[in-house]
Amino acid sequence: MVDRVRPRDLTFLEQESPQTPQHNATIEIFEPGEGPGGFDHARLVELIRDRIAFVPRYRQRLQAIPGHLASPVWVDDEKFDLGFHVRRSALPRPGTSAQLLELVSRIVSRPLDRSRPLWEIYFVEGLEGGRVALLSKAHQALVDGIHTVDLGQLLLDLQPEARTLEPDDWRPRRPLSPAHLLAGAVRDNLTDAGELIDTVRTGSRALARTADRRSERARSFLAAATGRRPRTGGVISGPLSQQRRIVTVETRLADYRRVREAHGGTVNDVILATLTGALRAWLMTRAESLGGLRQVRAVVPVSVIDEELEATSLGSQIAAHFVDLPVGEPSPVVRLHQVSYSFQAHKDTGRSVAANRLAGIAGFAPTTFHAIGSRVAAIELRRGYQLSVTNVPGPQAPLYAAGARMLASYPVPPLTPGHPLAIGVTSYDGGVFYGITADRDWIPDAELLGTCVREALDELIDLSSSTRQRAPRGRRAARKGPPKDEP
Repeated sequence: MVDRVRPRDLTFLEQESPQTPQHNATIEIFEPGEGPGGFDHARLVELIRDRIAFVPRYRQRLQAIPGHLASPVWVDDEKFDLGFHVRRSALPRPGTSAQLLELVSRIVSRPLDRSRPLWEIYFVEGLEGGRVALLSKAHQALVDGIHTVDLGQLLLDLQPEARTLEPDDWRPRRPLSPAHLLAGAVRDNLTDAGELIDTVRTGSRALARTADRRSERARSFLAAATGRRPRTGGVISGPLSQQRRIVTVETRLADYRRVREAHGGTVNDVILATLTGALRAWLMTRAESLGGLRQVRAVVPVSVIDEELEATSLGSQIAAHFVDLPVGEPSPVVRLHQVSYSFQAHKDTGRSVAANRLAGIAGFAPTTFHAIGSRVAAIELRRGYQLSVTNVPGPQAPLYAAGARMLASYPVPPLTPGHPLAIGVTSYDGGVFYGITADRDWIPDAELLGTCVREALDELIDLSSSTRQRAPRGRRAARKGPPKDEP
């Protein structure tokens, strides 16, 4: 029995192009660690070798079917080379955050090698203070949260002492011959009507993509010849180049709680209100007219309870929630209330999953849920949103890899066609970490958006402080205690 690529995973493979590599990435910052050599490349390799048995897909590659008579299959990589996937890099000491992000931007711009298992991890040395960084990349067809979780999730422990696991005696299965693959494809097409339909759809989509790319090249040539830029729906909509720019922002969870206590809502609401204020300020610095742009339509994947959706391996389903971010509203507090109202309708359905419940799942790490959220955003592309925001509440206790404490975790979401900006947010161990992915050519000032995030949060904090000073003493006392959705 072959392990054929599922239709939805196949979609991510088909949609990939040099301009739209279909992988998620994560930047994690670690302390040097303890013991001889601390947390180094060799210890990372041993840690992955110890844990990779729990994600068999990470040692499998894609195998096409002769004549493309059926979807590709997953097969064991008979030449699997862990050293190829776990790579070592370094910054000139003392490496700055700007240097790290420039390296990350170049690495995430490159598609993964289709002839090998679809993942890579980079161990980056030389950061200030002796810290190290892990940059992980995994294809969206690889991590679905149901059959396969993100490898980065399995590398993290709740204690500095690593878990003792059974020895891994993996051996690749014998490769399937072309004749065997062809016979299996014919059999599946004859016995499974769904597989036959998927095969026909795959061929049709391939022809449509070829036509679209030729049309796009023609438009690009015409634009270059006439000097005209293609028409778009604004700075957050436009064509993609092959290069990315990554920006990270670190803030403190306590600040969002202060705003929530003063004005109501949830921490998630405050994060989205902060992003709304940041987008507004950023667009105004670019001399963008807000007269015609009162809202930014965003897709925000959320965790839900829904019997019609397939549950992840962590026991929760992820669904798309659409919210209009009111960038045209000048008042930060009104923006917060409008965002809160949008999510209140979602809470009233009774399907929402509280952030503290999600973050409290045993073995939970945000990387898998970011991967699923990016998949949801890509699937909902036809519904016409302008921006994707994946916000995942992580554990509020430290996590460790090979004894080294993780200090920060920044998501690096992929871009989808026509969307040169995507934002991911992770809360972890008292911090809220933003990862901004932007097209390098279309949005050259992405760093300014990161600055605007900090300023938008500071504005909400200042307003919250003045509100608390004016509030009666009894009212302030009544606000004590976290609400049910506290991450």
